[in-house]
Amino acid sequence: MKPTAAPDLPPGLLWFNTDRPLSLSDLAGRVVLLSFRTFACANCMRLVPEIRRLRKEHPALVVIGVHAPGFEPAAVAGNFAEAVRRSGAGYPVAIDRDHRLREAFGIRTWPTFVLIDPEGKIVGTTTGEGIAGRLGPTIGRLGGDSAGPLQAGGVSVVKGALYYPGKVAADHAGMRLFISDTGHNRIVVAGTDGRIIETIGSGEPGNADGSSGKAAFYRPEGVAFDEAAGILYVADTGNHMIRAVSWPDRAVATVAGTGLSAPGALNAPRDITLLGGFLYIAGARRIWRMNLATRETEPYAGSGREALVDGPLMEAAFAGPSGIVTDGEALYVADREASAIRRIKRGMVETRIGHSLEDFGDLDTIAGMARIHHPAGLAYHQGLIAIADTGNHKIKEFDPETGWVLTRAGSGGQGDRDGLSGDATFNEPGGLVNLGGLWYIADTKNHVVRVYDPAGHVVSTLRLWG
Repeated sequence: MKPTAAPDLPPGLLWFNTDRPLSLSDLAGRVVLLSFRTFACANCMRLVPEIRRLRKEHPALVVIGVHAPGFEPAAVAGNFAEAVRRSGAGYPVAIDRDHRLREAFGIRTWPTFVLIDPEGKIVGTTTGEGIAGRLGPTIGRLGGDSAGPLQAGGVSVVKGALYYPGKVAADHAGMRLFISDTGHNRIVVAGTDGRIIETIGSGEPGNADGSSGKAAFYRPEGVAFDEAAGILYVADTGNHMIRAVSWPDRAVATVAGTGLSAPGALNAPRDITLLGGFLYIAGARRIWRMNLATRETEPYAGSGREALVDGPLMEAAFAGPSGIVTDGEALYVADREASAIRRIKRGMVETRIGHSLEDFGDLDTIAGMARIHHPAGLAYHQGLIAIADTGNHKIKEFDPETGWVLTRAGSGGQGDRDGLSGDATFNEPGGLVNLGGLWYIADTKNHVVRVYDPAGHVVSTLRLWG
């Protein structure tokens, strides 16, 4: 396309990750990449590693995120600072509240990227994935001033605590918890008393294998511990990989995935579970499985299209698998985007709870009529399926035999109150596990692990220390 002058960034934008409003005139001589996205866009989130790669390979490149509000859940719209933090954007972000930038640049879909040369002219636009490979050569040819990246400020991460913990796994013999500290790009190993035994991962985003202190993850979520083999498997969501941490050497190795999102590849694994010599993986719109002996990985269930369709394994469709667990025979999947619980058994996918992608709610009753709200995680214990009913801020229990769905903890209000299980409040719990008769819950947006005692009907907060 013939280069045309880029419209300037108008005054009055709400800015994050910068100590001052920016304008393209101020950035004359620099190569600028505008990233138009929304914080509710799953495809946008999957592109974060590619943006990070471009910034690493081209240190002088200025990346500016442009978020278009009005196209995301009300919870996101109400707290942009939290949304920016959670997105992992380490560059300036402008909130285009009146959609002036979107209209000025003619943006119709998300994500869309606009590349601007040192003279302030639009070199081109592109959408979709694979941007690092497509834009990298052009950015290199454009040159521009090498003044280094802009310094981000205004949004920081507190390193001393959990930050958006995603899932929890247990070592029953060793009475240890494995917590995916998603926002800190690491795994925290803790005792049931809250003592931090160790951490796995440097905390810096990346995909490096090696010793526990030098290895790097990017927004890991699902965790599953093979007690017999002494191996912790990690769904490294942002890297599109499965990682394995072996004991006692605590070495981190990549066992599945290429590190890139691509059609037909393992994309955005969210959760994992072990069954019969296989690791089953809840990924983007599909369930995958990895042979533990050969490490061969293949699609197991799901056609790849986004829908709520039952049937034979490869004909069925999922909307957004986020949690997976087994009862030793069947697999149960939290299909988050469909607000559904699916069962995979004897080569068939069946919906046990849920009705459509648009149908969600909060109703305890028999499974065929029950309603849940974007569940993120599942756990199994003594014949029952525990559900992290994320959107309802509750922990629910599903009995596959009777079909009943009942709330066990959480009032339904959003908060961080401990106390009697019916009065306690959570903030979008993401995953849970039973260890020693207690439920340990990743209370994701409260940045803590909560403990639910089903015998005493009490919820408390696990205080991490050490």
